[in-house]
Amino acid sequence: MRRLANLAIAVVTVAALCSGAWLVRGGGATHAPPQPSAAQARTQPAHPESAVPESPALAPSPPLRIRIPAIGVNAPLMGLGLTPTGSLDVPPAEREDLAGWYEAGTAPGETGTAIVAGHVDNADGPSVFYRLGALKKGGAIEVERRDGSTALFTVDAVEVYDTKDFPDEKVYGAAKRAELRVITCGGGYTPGSGYDGNVVVFAHLTGSSRHPSG
Repeated sequence: MRRLANLAIAVVTVAALCSGAWLVRGGGATHAPPQPSAAQARTQPAHPESAVPESPALAPSPPLRIRIPAIGVNAPLMGLGLTPTGSLDVPPAEREDLAGWYEAGTAPGETGTAIVAGHVDNADGPSVFYRLGALKKGGAIEVERRDGSTALFTVDAVEVYDTKDFPDEKVYGAAKRAELRVITCGGGYTPGSGYDGNVVVFAHLTGSSRHPSG
């Protein structure tokens, strides 16, 4: 089987994304990253088939870069595998400009649920997804792919979950269309243990384009 089930990733997938050392030095609340409001949560039913219609899925192709214009993200993507304990590995903490994708799973743009994760901060300050919680419904996410295409996603919801109540199936479960999850740390912050949860962006494919050289 080419890819592992996303649900094989435990909620601790993103625990290593959450150092918070910078918050401790800078005085917690002053430097806390933005968190999504209740207004950005997913409405019911889960697929009201959004105001922006879905687009046909693309052929599989590894992603190279993610752009989220509304929050200033323009970052390269590295492939992430699983650690010996079964959780998702993470990008190097010192690379605040780098995000990663679960390369044993769905590639962004193809049918299914693609997973992208990145640090919210490191010991020196904000990292790639520091402002992820400020993203709004209807926002755009662009994923540049190796085959010369760019997958264009529209944000359906931005939610925050405590680690102990993390909804694995909702976040990692299979999808019949091309969907994307972008994940970082969030929620409250406890000195000594770090962030209490995770911010998750839910998005679906609404278009594609070709790179100028593609």
